[in-house]
Amino acid sequence: MNLDTFIEEHQLPSDYRAYTQHWFAPLAKRLTEHLTARHQFSGKPYIVGINGCQGSGKSTLTALLCHLLEAEGLRSASFSLDDVYLTHSERQVLGQTIHPLLATRGVPGTHDIHLALETLKNLTQTSGHTSLPRFDKSTDDRAPQTSWPDIQLPVDLIILEGWCLGSTPEEAANLETPINTLESQEDTQGHWRHYVNQQLQAHYLSLWEHVDYWIMLKAPSFDCVFQWRLEQENKLRQKLQREGKPTNNLMDSKAIQRFIQHYERITRHTLLTLPAKANEVFELDEQRQITRHRLRE
Repeated sequence: MNLDTFIEEHQLPSDYRAYTQHWFAPLAKRLTEHLTARHQFSGKPYIVGINGCQGSGKSTLTALLCHLLEAEGLRSASFSLDDVYLTHSERQVLGQTIHPLLATRGVPGTHDIHLALETLKNLTQTSGHTSLPRFDKSTDDRAPQTSWPDIQLPVDLIILEGWCLGSTPEEAANLETPINTLESQEDTQGHWRHYVNQQLQAHYLSLWEHVDYWIMLKAPSFDCVFQWRLEQENKLRQKLQREGKPTNNLMDSKAIQRFIQHYERITRHTLLTLPAKANEVFELDEQRQITRHRLRE
C-alpha cells in the first residue's frame, strides 16, 4: 500500500502526505535506528508505547508507523489497550460486585492486563504465528477469537497504544474531591475512583515497564476531548453503516459527554505528568495539528 492509498483508506485530508513527511517520516527513521540497535544488542522486538487522549490520533499514527516501517522491510505488529478490555459479561460482574461504574469500559480495572502481557510475550517469539486480540465497540464486547488477525513471527517492532498508557496513580488524598458531575453524583463515596487508582498501581505499571520508547500525542487540554471523541464515534458509525453492521450500541453526543467523564481524572493527571517522561512529545492544537515537537533521547 502506498501513502496515497493509506490516506484514502483512513479518510485523511489531502495535505496529510506533507504532514507525514514533515513530522512522522523522521519519527519512523528514528524508530528504525533504535530497533536496529536493539536487535544488535538483544535480538528482541522493539516495543513502542503511544499515549494520547481519546480522539487524538493514536490509532492513525500507529497504522501509519507500521506502514512506513514495513515499506522499509521491517515487520511490525500493533494492538491497543482498547483491544484487551474485559468482556461485557466480566464488566457486568464488576459493576454488580464492586461499583456500577465499572460496567463501563475504559478506566484501569476494566482491561485484561494478563491478556496484554501474554500478547506481548507471544509477539517476542522468534518463529511461528500468534494472534492479536480485538474488541468490537459496536457490540461493546471482545471480538470472537476466530476473527483476531494472525501475525507471522518474528516481528521487529511492536506498537502498543492507549489513552491511559503510561499513566501513573495519584496520591490518595487527591481523590477525595470529585473532579466532575459523574464523580460527585455517581461515586459519592469515592469507591470507584479509589479502586481505579489501586488497579493502576497494582497491575498497569508492570505493563508499562515493557515499553522501550514512549511517544505522546499531547492535547492542549482535556476540553478538546468531547469534540474529538464525538468525531471518532461519528467516523465509526459511518464505517459500520458502509459495512452493513449495527450501530445501535454507539453513543450520541449526550452519552459521549457522560462517557468521557470516566476518563477525565486520569487524562488530566497524565497531561501533567507524562510529558517529562516521554521520549517524544507531539503537542497538538484544538484541530489536532502538531504545533511543537519535543525529543528526549
